[in-house]
Amino acid sequence: MTAHRARLTEFDIRRLIKASDDDDRAAAAHKLCRSMDRAELDDVDREAAHKIMRMLADDAAELVRRALAVTLRSSDLLPRDVARKLAMDVDSIALPIIGSSPVFADEDLIEIVRAGSAARQVAVAARPRVSRDVADVVAAEGVETAVRTLASNDNADLSERAMGRAIDRFGSAPEVVAALAYRQVLPLDITERLVALASEAVREHLVSRHAIAPETAIRLSTFARERATVDLIDQAPAGADLTTFVAQLNARKALTASLLLRALARGKMALFEHGVAELSSTPHHRAWLMVHDAGPLGLKAIYDRAGLPPRLFQAFRAGVDTWRQLSAEGVDTSGEAFREQMLERFLTQRPNAPRDDVAYLMERLDQPAQGPSRAIAANAA
Repeated sequence: MTAHRARLTEFDIRRLIKASDDDDRAAAAHKLCRSMDRAELDDVDREAAHKIMRMLADDAAELVRRALAVTLRSSDLLPRDVARKLAMDVDSIALPIIGSSPVFADEDLIEIVRAGSAARQVAVAARPRVSRDVADVVAAEGVETAVRTLASNDNADLSERAMGRAIDRFGSAPEVVAALAYRQVLPLDITERLVALASEAVREHLVSRHAIAPETAIRLSTFARERATVDLIDQAPAGADLTTFVAQLNARKALTASLLLRALARGKMALFEHGVAELSSTPHHRAWLMVHDAGPLGLKAIYDRAGLPPRLFQAFRAGVDTWRQLSAEGVDTSGEAFREQMLERFLTQRPNAPRDDVAYLMERLDQPAQGPSRAIAANAA
């Protein structure tokens, strides 16, 4: 430590000792800690600095201890034992240290989480870096606000197990589900669990951002949260009124990929055509030609122009192909059984699908699979 810095430190130590007013002593502590943190310290100086910090951590005045915690909350100069001591102090002192100090070991942070204070769990979850071991404990034992904070922290290393545990515990909490859904990377199994729990807006984000199998996309579009609300598809009018209907849906931001895929799975081809026409600002007759273009480019072109999620194109392609095949066979596309026929034919297009995948889709039909369904499932397996 230079002579100038030594004299400054000695002056501030004397000021700290002699001051009787807590505010003055806290100001001296802040200046002293800042000076030590900025100085280039050799081993002797560092040991002297540690002694000063231990003295400040034992000070009877909360303001002095807070000055220490706030000033050195992000410093690696703070000794680990002092950081642990401050972490057990009152919240105004503990939270800055818990939330930022780099000197804690994982076991220190896990101990803090397991102590049960909600505010301190949140401080751990919001740290600039949260290791996988610490994140696992927060997800498994933290309060809802801590788990939500952890899920929102892209610098937290969340394992698939931790995400699953968070969903198990707080899957009914929309804010936790949304925080997980907006993470940059999600395993497929976690994505599919979240889609089933999420709000419409969050579900649209998941479907467009993360890879989801076409079978899952159709299942989610057909049987997700819309079933608990007014069924917009069943409200759809016939004929020219569809143009006005889809325009109203679009104005309400309800003309989503999920709704259109559900409509297509139910055989509501006209609603799908008018929907992509509306989204792409294309006249219906031209959208019709592109949707029913026998070549490989027409549907893809109108789909992309409509701004629908690229990852769902295969599911929409399968739906259009299935509708076309059934129509060519003379099947009544307006009957109640048509949706089940659509999904059954969809399965026949994937003869190599594993038994579990076939059963997963068949179980989500509105009516139990009968007759042909069982035969298709057996053949596909």
